[in-house]
Amino acid sequence: MATLQSLADLAQTTQPTTPEAPKHVQKLDAHGRAYATGKRKDAVARVWIKPGSGQIVVNDRPVDTYFARPVLRMILQQPLKLVNRDGQYDITVTVAGGGLSGQAGAVRHGLAKALTYYEPELRGPLKKEGFLTRDPRVVERKKYGRKKARRSFQFSKR
Repeated sequence: MATLQSLADLAQTTQPTTPEAPKHVQKLDAHGRAYATGKRKDAVARVWIKPGSGQIVVNDRPVDTYFARPVLRMILQQPLKLVNRDGQYDITVTVAGGGLSGQAGAVRHGLAKALTYYEPELRGPLKKEGFLTRDPRVVERKKYGRKKARRSFQFSKR
């Protein structure tokens, strides 16, 4: 080992190594589909996507039947519209738990994840828009001695 005489010698010996960003690769199953799980509140959605005509099936029913409110369908379509992939993928969803709003959010989360598995270059815009982040907010539990989670009984001095 050579002895160092000055700071310049030290700078020459150590090469700064910058850690490289992880390479995201395409993850497909045996049928050529990308699979992801999305969650929101108490709802869990399993989402499979494959190239197709844009057909969306939720729990063996068309998306228009399952999510009857237009707002819920709009929430569902957000990741596809953001990356201009509307009508390019056939989407199959199994969703359980929670209410319709939570289920729509879970499907959106799962769909965004599945899109990144199928096309890893879409990760940037989807992450920037916040579609890959699991919303951690859940219903607060009811406490002992209270009417609801925080609602107490009315106080009376006498």
